[in-house]
Amino acid sequence: MTQLGPPLGLPEDIQACLFDLDGVVTRTAVVHAAAWKETFDAFLRERDGEQFRPFDATADYDEYVDGRPRADGVRTFLASRGIELPEGSPDDPPDKATVHGLGNRKNVLLLERIRTQGVEAYEGTLRYIEAVRAHGLRTAIVSSSANTRDVLRSIHAEDLFEVRIDGVVAAERKLPGKPHPDTFLEAARDLGVEPSRAAVFEDALAGMDAGRSGHFGYVVGVDRVGQTDALYAHGADVVVKDLAELGGRA
Repeated sequence: MTQLGPPLGLPEDIQACLFDLDGVVTRTAVVHAAAWKETFDAFLRERDGEQFRPFDATADYDEYVDGRPRADGVRTFLASRGIELPEGSPDDPPDKATVHGLGNRKNVLLLERIRTQGVEAYEGTLRYIEAVRAHGLRTAIVSSSANTRDVLRSIHAEDLFEVRIDGVVAAERKLPGKPHPDTFLEAARDLGVEPSRAAVFEDALAGMDAGRSGHFGYVVGVDRVGQTDALYAHGADVVVKDLAELGGRA
């Protein structure tokens, strides 16, 4: 049985911690889900009329969108409804009926919600990351969001991470997003740590899949919405409601 160190709740051979952003570090998953619902419901209503089946901000979000790069989320959800759209291009306007157009519409709505509602950090996570660093472990942020740097700056947390692999970096390096493990593997590589010595912290099912398929040393599922069983089924070694449960005593 793996021995867990009492200060951090991690196997003793872990050298680095790779954190997802939305739902792990910040309370933005709900804002993302609301922006996706507004985007997809408007599209479906225009396509199918008032009898359209709405986007479920819990079930559809968790299954098809959460944790994935924006365009992948559009494709995956629409495929679940038997809908296929032209790809378009990344600079498509938000009113264009393409994969990228819908993704850009969601981003406009998301940024507006962030501007009006602000971004809140999970204090238990921030304390845990500070404890991780105090114990000499390396840290990285791994997110599909292209807004990661701005969000981290807004909560004064950019300096907590040595490496940032986000939507911008993934596009530059041509890395497939979650559920593929490539972004997490790239973060471990940039830190100079073997995946087997790195722990992944995720709240999304796609992130669990990435942690499992990347053969990381430990995968921590963070259950903010009551999906503990699903997180375990997708590869979590342990599931907590808040990282404070792991300890994190500096």
